Amino acid sequence: MILAAVFDTWAQIGNPTPEAPPISDKFLQLVRYLTWFVLLAGVCAIIYAGGRFAWEKWSGGGLESPKMVAGAMIGGVIATSAGTIMNAVIG
Repeated sequence: MILAAVFDTWAQIGNPTPEAPPISDKFLQLVRYLTWFVLLAGVCAIIYAGGRFAWEKWSGGGLESPKMVAGAMIGGVIATSAGTIMNAVIG
């Protein structure tokens, strides 16, 4: 009986439409700026690691840069996936 009353009360409550908070435009702009910065940093990291890789091959030193290239590429995949997930959630 109590359960039926609870369901009747819930049935009378309408389905509210979501409304964005007043400051959400600024927050989304900040997220877009951060996304741009992360992509720029990833490209710079891959260019730097590639140059260092060439220098290490030319000078005959130890090869540390392949790890840097792999790290930059993995970071880029994670950053790109995060943006896609955020777009799906915010949507």
